[in-house]
Amino acid sequence: MARLFLSPREIDYINDVNKELIKDVVGQKIYYYPVRPDIMKIHDVYEESPSKVFDPPIEIEARVDYKPDENRINRYGIEEFYTIEVYLHYRDLLDRGIETKIGDYFSYDVTFFEVIQHQYDNSIYGQIEHVMGVKLMGRQARKGQMSQTPHGPTFEEYTDPDAVQDTFVQQRGFEENRLGATDDIRSLQQKGVLTAPISGPAEVSSKGDETDAGSSFYDES
Repeated sequence: MARLFLSPREIDYINDVNKELIKDVVGQKIYYYPVRPDIMKIHDVYEESPSKVFDPPIEIEARVDYKPDENRINRYGIEEFYTIEVYLHYRDLLDRGIETKIGDYFSYDVTFFEVIQHQYDNSIYGQIEHVMGVKLMGRQARKGQMSQTPHGPTFEEYTDPDAVQDTFVQQRGFEENRLGATDDIRSLQQKGVLTAPISGPAEVSSKGDETDAGSSFYDES
């Protein structure tokens, strides 16, 4: 589309709408572990580190596409092997100062993945400086590479307190919601083009359940 008809305001609008989908509707997330090669001890011969050093995990809202598991035979028997594709919103990464790269790790459910592919999504209507998102291809990490405990949600058969997520709170460009700081920025609100939503973030939680049957939609308005 010609730049004459697609101004920076339209770019902000497109980004804000996609942020709304990922952060306020879909509700999927990963925990991202940036690798710190600057403080790792590298093997002189293999030029690899026998143990990885990570920054604290970062919770990032995403769209996740789990690939069918693959069975591999090793000397210990049959091993399930997973790959996964994750879509992250590029403007959200910029706003939060998050850098993603090949060789980093992330968790989704109980599985840890190594980033083996990193590519930018299509530009927005041909404007090369604006991209919609980042696609990460993750390969299941080898046993022993990660000693961290995975963050939930994981799987409903587990008894961990965070195994099943029963609360989801929207962000909607507010600095904070009921769960704490959001680090969420909606450009049109930030620039004064739009005002903040009057109703505030809605949520799915036990606050919306009057029958004690489980979490349900709740909106104070």
